[in-house]
Amino acid sequence: MRAGLSSRPFLTVLIPAYNEEARLPATMARIASYLDASGTEAEILVCDDGSKDRTAELAAASLAGRRGRVLKNAENRGKGHAVRTGILEAQGRFVLVTDADLSTPIEEHAKLAAAVRDADLDVAIGSRGLPSSDVQVRQGRVRQTMGRTFNRIIRSTTGLPFLDTQCGFKLMDRERVRPIAEKMVVDGFAFDVELLFLCRRFGLAVKEIPVTWRDAPGSKVSLVGDPVHMLLDVARIRWRFRRGLYNPEAAESAPAR
Repeated sequence: MRAGLSSRPFLTVLIPAYNEEARLPATMARIASYLDASGTEAEILVCDDGSKDRTAELAAASLAGRRGRVLKNAENRGKGHAVRTGILEAQGRFVLVTDADLSTPIEEHAKLAAAVRDADLDVAIGSRGLPSSDVQVRQGRVRQTMGRTFNRIIRSTTGLPFLDTQCGFKLMDRERVRPIAEKMVVDGFAFDVELLFLCRRFGLAVKEIPVTWRDAPGSKVSLVGDPVHMLLDVARIRWRFRRGLYNPEAAESAPAR
């Protein structure tokens, strides 16, 4: 921890990671450079989801001299589990979730932060689906089709209005979202849907913000099994909510807006 910093940071940059030794050091260096240039008092929190390579070791080395931690799961549980763990462990007033590949540049944090401030939001989600979104390098046609189809299903079955729930770039008020995260159960890639569904149901203010995005090779989403698992998780979310298995008092216990 650097001398002179207060006991609690303003921002936690949360990076879920699984077998990311090849690109994580460069990603963390870019994030650190952005935080230094912006003067943001922040911690970097890497949630290693049971990597089999040197992800945790390299992440720890990249944090030398900086405020930050590496949380390491003993086994691969899924991105949702890693993000949920990170939210619960974060110390920052706000939590920025970003992918290890920085498909959305870290500098886009400023857009989300401005939206949270100006619109009094609890959660701002980066979006590739809005007319003003800047998608510089698109995914392959199959992944694009899969993504659009999944989004249509999400909107029709959950009532969520967002054109992109899956962009891995989200800024949230930790105090408001923590009670939600405590009740989340989805470990896989549909955790974004669970998070946004519960935030909306429990009255949190959520807005979709256009961001710059470019496809990066090495996606962890499998075209074979993951779409099926994601749809099953969406059905599970609806089932749990209808039966009252998500405790509404969780959100009500959050600080008043």
